[in-house]
Amino acid sequence: MIESFSLENKYLKQIFQNIQDGIIIMNQERMILMINPSAERLTGWKLQGKVPYCSFCVNRRRHEKENKCYLIQNDEVPYFLSEMPTYHGKKIDVEMSTALMFQDTMNNEKEYLLVLRDQSVKIKEDEARISKMMIKKLIEAQETEHKRLAQELHDGVGQSLFTISVALQAIESYIYDERLNAYIEEVRQELEKAMNDIKSYAYELRPQSLDQLGIVAAIQSLINSVKRNNENITFLFETNTEDRCNPTVSINLYRVVQEAIYNCIKYAEAATISIILHESLDGLSLTIADDGIGFNVKSPKNEGLGLKHMSERIYQIGGEFSLESQQTIGTKIFITIPDWKEVVQ
Repeated sequence: MIESFSLENKYLKQIFQNIQDGIIIMNQERMILMINPSAERLTGWKLQGKVPYCSFCVNRRRHEKENKCYLIQNDEVPYFLSEMPTYHGKKIDVEMSTALMFQDTMNNEKEYLLVLRDQSVKIKEDEARISKMMIKKLIEAQETEHKRLAQELHDGVGQSLFTISVALQAIESYIYDERLNAYIEEVRQELEKAMNDIKSYAYELRPQSLDQLGIVAAIQSLINSVKRNNENITFLFETNTEDRCNPTVSINLYRVVQEAIYNCIKYAEAATISIILHESLDGLSLTIADDGIGFNVKSPKNEGLGLKHMSERIYQIGGEFSLESQQTIGTKIFITIPDWKEVVQ
């Protein structure tokens, strides 16, 4: 029995010394009778010092005979959020709880257990979560607007220009003046260029192949389009999947591939760009590699918005994003997405 009690005390002491929450034993005058290392690190308070009043207690209204300390007034408080002054002069957000540990009815003396939990980490986590949610909503709104504009350019402006082109062709058949016909032909050629530009802008905003045929067809179409203006670069595309991604995954993956290709063309001086899209039991993986000049990943000047946007898009769809690069060897982007398939209703 004595050994069991000794062992119990040993474990209780270990818990008291090593637990992450701050633990304090104080009397009804708020004098600190015991304090563990976590509480000391958090507050800077010491033994025999007094626990200061939190912001709530300083500002709250109370009855004349009511204790200024809300925690002592109520003896047992499961949890309570407030700002607590520290020894260093600043205030910290903490979750506090109290329990009456000892009461001497003869002398009316009480001792309380005060537990402090730092809320600054939780607040930062909440802020990060809200920030990520806002970014996700902004990306979704942006893609929705891109889709609307692409549709408007294709079905609205594009069709109107095509109608004008057909009308010019009809007018041309009734005119026998060679100089006027030559002028109309020039106008039709300029109109053809404008129609091609409109088609290109609509594709950049939202490729129709992505919605109609899926991510594989969209990537292949993107590669074919980029090839036409970059004949010196060899593109390799390999995939083993025919399944459709869910729409959110599709558009975000497509944007990452698009951004990566344009970065390679603009900065990497690469001769070969390879894209591998594979599905496995672990999910969908995407690898984008080039044999360009590479860069120092750790250098602050290389922390461009493009890379941040790519990684943020992948994190928003529950994926993992990593990048490797060595100067003169090239750059590789690795992406994995566990939950990616389109759910068929």
